[in-house]
Amino acid sequence: MMHFIETGEGPAVILLHAFPMDSALWAAQRRPLAHAGYRVITPDLPGFGGSAVSQDEPSLDVMADAVAELMEHLGLEAATIGGLSMGGYVTMAMLRRHRARVSGIVLADTKASADTPEAAANRRSMATAVEAAGSTVTVADAMLPNLLGATTRASRPEVVATVTRWIGAQPAEGVAWAQRAMAARLASLADIEAFGGPVLVLYGEEDTISPATDAQAMAAAARAGGSPTAVIEIPRAGHLTAVEDPDAVTRALLGWLAGH
Repeated sequence: MMHFIETGEGPAVILLHAFPMDSALWAAQRRPLAHAGYRVITPDLPGFGGSAVSQDEPSLDVMADAVAELMEHLGLEAATIGGLSMGGYVTMAMLRRHRARVSGIVLADTKASADTPEAAANRRSMATAVEAAGSTVTVADAMLPNLLGATTRASRPEVVATVTRWIGAQPAEGVAWAQRAMAARLASLADIEAFGGPVLVLYGEEDTISPATDAQAMAAAARAGGSPTAVIEIPRAGHLTAVEDPDAVTRALLGWLAGH
């Protein structure tokens, strides 16, 4: 069973974190959403935070199954499921494997395309390097220029320090496993189109990993399938919007949830 933090009562909202960090990513959203009348659940995905590394073959489907298992444990038939970056990939895997448990989705700073061969090879190389080093301390230096927007890197040193600490705290084995899982992920535009439920697509203006073009592609797929779809850009934020501008992300979530 994954480690998780649960706050509040009401309609369930499950928020899945980005790579390579844990559910602390959503710390700023927990209390406001709970105060607004939602049951907020933020798990540590397998291999991160307080959750053990999976012994299964690396796959986002394994992570999606772990989310479904947690929902069963909590007595949840369905929930709004949102994910940022890797958490978005897991959300899309939920659409494939556990559609009946998903009442709405939030796709934040993520993309529905599979990795290119080059990108997949880079992920596998990082996985091997992290395992050899037995540490993720150097991962932050390599990833921060892409994870955080230019505005954050220039003017929000506390966010840079926090994200650096989060990454360094993750187990090398879990980071390597997740990289291999993401390298093998499937394209998911068809799954978004087939969903039919409410969709929020959210992205940072300065996100270079999952830019506006990826957000618009997911929104177009959702609309093609008849999903009520909202798209929100977070100004002056990069890939980790939930921590770069937590208040803006919280407002976006609350506004969208209130309409559904």
